[in-house]
Amino acid sequence: MKKVILVFVAAFLSLGIACAQDMAKATETYNNGATSLSMGDKVSALQYFKEALSIGEKLGAEASELVTNCKNAIPGVILSIGKEAFNNQNFDEALIKFQEAQKAAADYKIQDVLDECKSLIPQVGIQKDLFLANEAYDKKDMAAAIDGFKKVIAADSTNSVASIRLIQSLAATGDLDGAKNFLGLAQANGQGENANKVLGVSFLKSAVAALKAKKFEKAISHAESAAELVNNPQAWLIAGQAASKLSKNTDAITYFEKYLQGAPSAKNAGAIAYTLGALYQGQKNKEKALENYKLAKDKGYALAQQMIDALSK
Repeated sequence: MKKVILVFVAAFLSLGIACAQDMAKATETYNNGATSLSMGDKVSALQYFKEALSIGEKLGAEASELVTNCKNAIPGVILSIGKEAFNNQNFDEALIKFQEAQKAAADYKIQDVLDECKSLIPQVGIQKDLFLANEAYDKKDMAAAIDGFKKVIAADSTNSVASIRLIQSLAATGDLDGAKNFLGLAQANGQGENANKVLGVSFLKSAVAALKAKKFEKAISHAESAAELVNNPQAWLIAGQAASKLSKNTDAITYFEKYLQGAPSAKNAGAIAYTLGALYQGQKNKEKALENYKLAKDKGYALAQQMIDALSK
């Protein structure tokens, strides 16, 4: 009987020594993880914490504090690794890590990490699409850029980068009316000034090209759109010239007057004032004709004096 008791005592002492050794190993492994984490080696830290957790769970109540510490650390470390991948634009790896962190946080009931993962996971796809769209834009692959920016906006209508880049891409392809459809979105996202400038310049260039191509209706329409978006008197000049070519003299008068209001000191101000005088004269408005001829003279347009003399008789 005594031999049996001694055997049990020896076995118990052996088991106690083994548990103590395992506890020491678990503690050392956990501490190695903490050290690695403090040195910025998150991958090694994660491995140490997982190993310490595995040992600690086998030890039971004796290692409960260590197990809790491991469970508190693991989801956050995985999340941090995912964030690094995200910041390095390695979006596929980031998604894997965010999903892994989400599962660990759910399993270990780490609510703050769980909430952050739920917020970040949808952003991975959006940022990946935005990255690819920007890459296509830089390569001047506007079709791919447009598709990409539209995809981003469909997922996140508040994305300010996508809203202005979509307008830039559409404008680059000549789809100015399509670009204009997204103007309100860009304005809502704080990109109103940039969007107005992009579209204003694009509409003005288009108006100039249309005037040269003798597409006068288009020149007027795009000049008016440009004037709505940017403060550039040149738009009114183009509209006036196009309207004159179409014999829309009343409209031409309106456009030329707006041009002079916006650019009273322009080199061609005298010539435009003279043109206004002629247009008013054609409408038999002697008073306004004389007024503009005098303005032309004041601005150094020599031929105006002859018309002033003729109308003053």
